[in-house]
Amino acid sequence: MKSWLYLTAEGLASPSVDWPCCVWSSAGQRQLMPLNQAAQILKGQAVDLMLPMELCSWLRSDPWPSRRRPDAQAIAFAVEEQLSESLEKLHLSVGTRDSQGRYPVMVIDRERLAAVLALLAEMGVEVRSVFVDADLLPQDQPLGVWWFGRWILGGGLPARMTLADEGLALLRPVLPSDIQWRDERRENVDQWLSGGHGQSINLLHGDFAPHGKRLPWRLGGLAMLMLLLLNWGASQARIHHLENESRELYSRSEQQFKTLYPEQTRIVDLAAQLKALQNQGAEPKASRTTGLVEMVEQVIGASNVEVQRIEFREGDGWKIQLTANSFAELELLRERGRQQGLPVRIDSASKDRDRVQATLTAEQEA
Repeated sequence: MKSWLYLTAEGLASPSVDWPCCVWSSAGQRQLMPLNQAAQILKGQAVDLMLPMELCSWLRSDPWPSRRRPDAQAIAFAVEEQLSESLEKLHLSVGTRDSQGRYPVMVIDRERLAAVLALLAEMGVEVRSVFVDADLLPQDQPLGVWWFGRWILGGGLPARMTLADEGLALLRPVLPSDIQWRDERRENVDQWLSGGHGQSINLLHGDFAPHGKRLPWRLGGLAMLMLLLLNWGASQARIHHLENESRELYSRSEQQFKTLYPEQTRIVDLAAQLKALQNQGAEPKASRTTGLVEMVEQVIGASNVEVQRIEFREGDGWKIQLTANSFAELELLRERGRQQGLPVRIDSASKDRDRVQATLTAEQEA
């Protein structure tokens, strides 16, 4: 059971430090005392405040057309016609949608609630939630409970109210036949406070929402400084780690470069030197390809020969195996190459039936 502070209906006429109230400790023990005495007992504790139903009113909206929960303002406009005062003067708290699709609303005068909370704050009582006695009854069945000198009706009833004996006598004929009655004059009825709040409506929201404790500015500044230092330290650690990784990567790259190019004994700019060496290796390949294209276009392309195979041998140059109609046609190929300034020769010429096979060699330039 939580620690409860109940402001009874007796003190509503003149709220003061002498307000008759009741305190329930975490063990469930009930203690009747004035508010100033209760404040001494509850000092330093966060308590659940319970208000008498006489301070509030309870109503329900019409069945809501959508399953999606509307915001509080929409509910307020929906029940505005049921209110006796303007919305600006009232504090409305919306509960959970019921089985009929209606939303229950607990209504209290805004100034009166503010005055109660201010009185408790002035006396050092920390309030973490605010509920109403008639709304805390278990909602699994209709209930009527004699409690602190009057009847409170609620639970599974579509109403929340308090009545004296005379009022209950007038209302009893319209109450459900399965309503359960409890009377603290004959039995202990405080046990319903130990249950969960269930669908009960907490009034402490919106403008009255509890504010977290503020740290003293010195402590807050120290916390901010610690956060900045931790962030700076983490950044320095990341930078140091990346620098180590970069140095290790560059060292591995240098070792691999020296393995590939052992003649490069002095490394000044690794990236620039590697790029230059790669370009040097690409130039001979480009030169060889250019020579092959020139030979095909200027020598072979103008002749009636068939190319069978082309290969390049370092030191020998391009070797092209081809088939011609005659030895004379091969001689024309050699002469045409000489005229174009291409060093070509005919090797391994042989006659096969009506065709001549030969190897045309384009010598590699020194």
